[in-house]
Amino acid sequence: MIFVSLTIFFSFINMVSAEIFGDYNCTYFVNFATTDVFRYSPSAVSCPNLISDAACAVLYPPVGNPPIPDQYANRPLQCYTTGTGKTAPIVEDMKRVAVATCPKSCGYCCLTPEYKCSNVAYPRLNCATITQAQCNSLSWRTIIAQDCPNSCGFCNMGGCVDAIMDCANDVSICNVVGMQDFVNQYCQKTCARCPSTTAASALAAAVAASSCTTYAADSSPSCAAWAKNGFCTNMSYTLAQRKSFCARICRIC
Repeated sequence: MIFVSLTIFFSFINMVSAEIFGDYNCTYFVNFATTDVFRYSPSAVSCPNLISDAACAVLYPPVGNPPIPDQYANRPLQCYTTGTGKTAPIVEDMKRVAVATCPKSCGYCCLTPEYKCSNVAYPRLNCATITQAQCNSLSWRTIIAQDCPNSCGFCNMGGCVDAIMDCANDVSICNVVGMQDFVNQYCQKTCARCPSTTAASALAAAVAASSCTTYAADSSPSCAAWAKNGFCTNMSYTLAQRKSFCARICRIC
């Protein structure tokens, strides 16, 4: 009798968790020959919980599997409703709390501010299939930030990220003359080298140069050689850097 009861119980759990229902946020639709189902998108669980995973497991215990990309186990009902079953009403206050505390456990990462924005109309890659590995990739991060910001939580970045995530650990690298090609490519966010930033620097340099009457002394004995190699006009270096090293020879106030 106990065995029969347990069998029925686990069959009920599997039935409940076998599909996503009630709240379809952060999912995509799949049409099979025999049935239609919703599956979690990668952005459903691509963020961390804001409180500990252990606490989230207590607050939002999964039924069967937790939310997983491309899978369809229903999210914990506690994430969005006080009811049970497919007709349970969505309680927006419960959902807001879940997004603010345990978005990963509830499959709500796409609703957090870092993920809640639009991608460009014609991205260079398929935003819907971006993986966490690509979000952290040296090759893909800057492209994703520009084209698919909501896939990796880049919505608050203004299209500008560091290709190498630990650039901010040592911001002094931004001012090392011999490292400029490196930081221009890999540390754009930390060193303010995104296209819009360098364009603004170019404009500021042009305005400053046109109004100069006197110049500070050059701090480097190599300025003459650097100037011949284009240091004064190369927008890969910020105005502050050029002024710091070669204000006189570059004619920067």
